[in-house]
Amino acid sequence: MVAGATTAPLSVEWDADHAVTELYREHYRPLVRLATLLVRDHATAEEVVQDAFVAMHGAWRRLRDPNKALSYLRQAVVNKARSVLRHRAVVEKHAPKALPDAPSAEHGAMNLLEREAVIRALRKLPTRQREAIVLRYYGDLSEAQIADAMGISRGAVKSHTSRGVSALRSALEQTT
Repeated sequence: MVAGATTAPLSVEWDADHAVTELYREHYRPLVRLATLLVRDHATAEEVVQDAFVAMHGAWRRLRDPNKALSYLRQAVVNKARSVLRHRAVVEKHAPKALPDAPSAEHGAMNLLEREAVIRALRKLPTRQREAIVLRYYGDLSEAQIADAMGISRGAVKSHTSRGVSALRSALEQTT
């Protein structure tokens, strides 16, 4: 003891610091395990427990029975965990719906390149072959409907479509 110092009671602040430090040292890990079981996330559980210790330190003066500090901490952890779970539920409830799996940008770029190659190859076809292929595969018309639209026989539609598909296949194989 320093000469001339009086033996005044310890300050409440020092008591809170000392008590909370001891409680932390002894009970931090079990409280984190408890919180982890409640919130199902270790990082969030650590935050919950830290918040409980901070709240306890701030409320130390109002704690009626310091022997019940651990009980207060457990209750605070459970209450904070409930709050976290309520918050998650609200966030999940109002979260935008997930989009269906969308193709990647690369997939889109490849499709665009392929589409452009097909269009270039189509432009090189004779008019009747191009018309027959477009009406069949783009317009999704039957042979009879194509024959009516083009003013030719069904046999001619088959012939133009077959020759056009062969010419397209060969033109596209040369580009790849």
